[in-house]
Amino acid sequence: MDCGVATSKTILLFLSLVFCTAGGVLAWVGARVIQSYDTFEGLIQDKQMLIPAVTIICISVVMLIFGLVGCCSTLRESKFGLSLFFIIIMVIFAAEVAALVLTFIYHGKINQNLEHSMNDTFSKYTGEEDAATKAVDVLQKQLQCCGVLNYTSWTSTTWFASHNNSVPISCCRSNVSQCTGRLDQPNLIYTEGCEVKLERFLQDALTYAMLVVLGFAIIKFFGMLSVCVITCKSKSRRNGYQPLCILM
Repeated sequence: MDCGVATSKTILLFLSLVFCTAGGVLAWVGARVIQSYDTFEGLIQDKQMLIPAVTIICISVVMLIFGLVGCCSTLRESKFGLSLFFIIIMVIFAAEVAALVLTFIYHGKINQNLEHSMNDTFSKYTGEEDAATKAVDVLQKQLQCCGVLNYTSWTSTTWFASHNNSVPISCCRSNVSQCTGRLDQPNLIYTEGCEVKLERFLQDALTYAMLVVLGFAIIKFFGMLSVCVITCKSKSRRNGYQPLCILM
């Protein structure tokens, strides 16, 4: 048995399966980034952050489809299929690099308009069932923060002046039942600002996406090398592939 060809075919089958798995993982990563945006949509006005996530999801769908193409082409020993598989890998590799660059670009732009957007949303807080109130309450409870820069940021809002100089109940620590939001009891409320925590949350989500995309881009690079090696072997030694387990 030609160990080089057998090994190369095994690698291609493995890479095809990795394609399918990677497609599923990337779809999950893209969905997580979009979910992170949706959770705090009322506080983030710049929707450009969704571009890397949408790109990642589109890549994942293509990878799932063409992972199946790679498996079929390898099992059927199709030169045309393998050539097509190589082109597919190359295109997806380029798309992943583009997604990586976009993610890197928007990674550095998160904080540019974040404070302005948050100040605008916090100023609209009414305590009723409106979008701004829900967004602020969810943010403060989930990230355990209070105000934009810190809890004193509430002093410049309409809510603070009209509610006996107090902050919303969502600023209260979860394990404190007697909290009223009064600033004379700072030990009962969260004192850290939400801007830094939200920025860190979004930065972590994009960083995770960048690492996953980079890892799969490296796999695609070695996949292209494997197809090249097998194609060259096939042309120089034999007319077409031989089955994986046929003895010479």
